Amino acid sequence: MKRILTFILLAGLILSPSVRAEEKGRHEETPVEKSITRGIAYLLSQQNNEGAIGAREDKRSNANAFTGLAIMSMVAVGHQPKDETPEGRALTKALDFILKNDRMDETGYYGKSDGSRMYGHGIVTLMLAEMVGMGSDARQDALIRERCQKAVDLIVRAQKVDKHNQKYKGGWRYTPDSHDADLSVTVWQVMALRAAKNAGLVVPKDTIEQAIRYIKVSYHSDRDENGKPKNMVSAFSYEPGGGPTYSTASEGLLALQICGEYESLELKGTVDWLKKQKIEPSQRYFYYGTYYYTQGMYQRGSDLGKEARQKVENILLAEQKGEGFWQGHGEEGMSKTYSTALAILSLSVNHHFMPIYQR
Repeated sequence: MKRILTFILLAGLILSPSVRAEEKGRHEETPVEKSITRGIAYLLSQQNNEGAIGAREDKRSNANAFTGLAIMSMVAVGHQPKDETPEGRALTKALDFILKNDRMDETGYYGKSDGSRMYGHGIVTLMLAEMVGMGSDARQDALIRERCQKAVDLIVRAQKVDKHNQKYKGGWRYTPDSHDADLSVTVWQVMALRAAKNAGLVVPKDTIEQAIRYIKVSYHSDRDENGKPKNMVSAFSYEPGGGPTYSTASEGLLALQICGEYESLELKGTVDWLKKQKIEPSQRYFYYGTYYYTQGMYQRGSDLGKEARQKVENILLAEQKGEGFWQGHGEEGMSKTYSTALAILSLSVNHHFMPIYQR
């Protein structure tokens, strides 16, 4: 039902290109809207002839992952592959690139061909799940659904690999056959699985439940005899037993909520921990963490979401470069496409075009 309502809303909210242009002429863009427009223009400038967005010319270019993020950022602000616009045509071309036979291997894995590992696999699977029913035509729609289900099946199988330590049970790491887990890789898989389930694909209930267990184990706190956390102002860590950071706290915050864990003690403790943190663009994994932070705080609603959105907008508007891109200070080796797509996704929190981020 949620998916059906989403498409009904999209039918009314995402206007035809000519109507959008007319409305834009009557509406003066806000600073945030202008920033997003510039960011999207930068992403379009980074698309190559194959359709990949932001790929470097080497075998470990992360082409799948970066293209997937770029697609999501454009869709998040209202662009669709069916649009007869530069953005619509770029989306169609980018999707066709992802759907090429050589991007996914025979097992359903998207992380091998571009070297993005399970990070990229989760990102691409999430993107495909969000695009179910939104392809440029029936052919593309059918391929999106087929490839997404195959990618989901790989995620499910990868979780079942025996772990060296029980604390890693329910999580994922760098490759489909990994025997350990970390929160960052795990949350991408969880986001993908929840989006796929929302889109009507087959996702075992037990897979989600085991993932929730792992995320909660990653909360940094001693436990009482009933398993409840003792430290109620703490947050999630990269691996169980580690300390929380801005990025890991934020990703755990969003992941638990999209899994329906709105009242969990770990979630409440993380919100209180994040409220005390100073958010600065110089900190490590700022763009990555901010993507989860804005969406996670939005899910909490009320003043928390508004305060987080204003804080992030002020930072991102100041950080955008003249050419329209953003570049991370603490995310060495990541491309401008990566940080730009994440910045746009962070600024688009109030648009509600992507089902996975709706309350």
